Formats: sequence, C-alpha cells, structure tokens
Amino acid sequence: MNQVPINTIEITSKAAEKVKTFAARDGLDTFALKVAVRGGGCSGLTYDLKIVGSPADDEKIIQQHGLEVRIPKKSFIFLAGTTLDFSDGLNGKGFVFSNPNAKKSCGCGTSFSV
Repeated sequence: MNQVPINTIEITSKAAEKVKTFAARDGLDTFALKVAVRGGGCSGLTYDLKIVGSPADDEKIIQQHGLEVRIPKKSFIFLAGTTLDFSDGLNGKGFVFSNPNAKKSCGCGTSFSV
C-alpha cells in the first residue's frame, strides 16, 4: 500500500479528474475540492466533500494533479495521511477514502471513528 506522508493527504489523478468533470458539468471555471470531516454517521465521524469557490481562512491548501484541495484545519488531524481515490468498479461508484487514522468504519465506508 502506498504510504502518504502524515503532513498531507493525497488525491489520485483519477479522483482529481472526476472532480474536474463534475465542476465542468456545473459550469465552474474557478473551483477547489473541500475535504472535511464532520460529526455523524454510524461510527461517529463522516467525510464531507464539496466543490467550492473562494477559500476560507482556516484551510490547509494542497495542490495535486492540477486541482486545489482545501482541508479545514479542524479536519486535518483526522485526514492526515489519507488517500482519496475514485472507484468506478462493479462494487459501486464513488470517492473512496483510505484513512490510516480510522480505527473502525461502517459497512458503507462513509463513516469512521478514530
């Protein structure tokens, strides 16, 4: 498994292209992907992805594959070392998180605990 440095997160080229496709579909010229964690879900925390415009003051900004990724500082501790990919296989389509901080996750893969 690919080890992501603990001081960042990684977005794969496939995930970055999918975000760009969604933004183009919505007619957005200037955008970024906001990756956050919020309370909720069956395991306590859930991932939150949004295509956003202007940055907030409390966000860490990472540039990968021509995409700006913004992570709120409060969420970064839960996401450090995470890889975000996109799956379009037979087992379902969508963004997939590989988070080394998650101690347990639910069956659907959108909720986790640390």
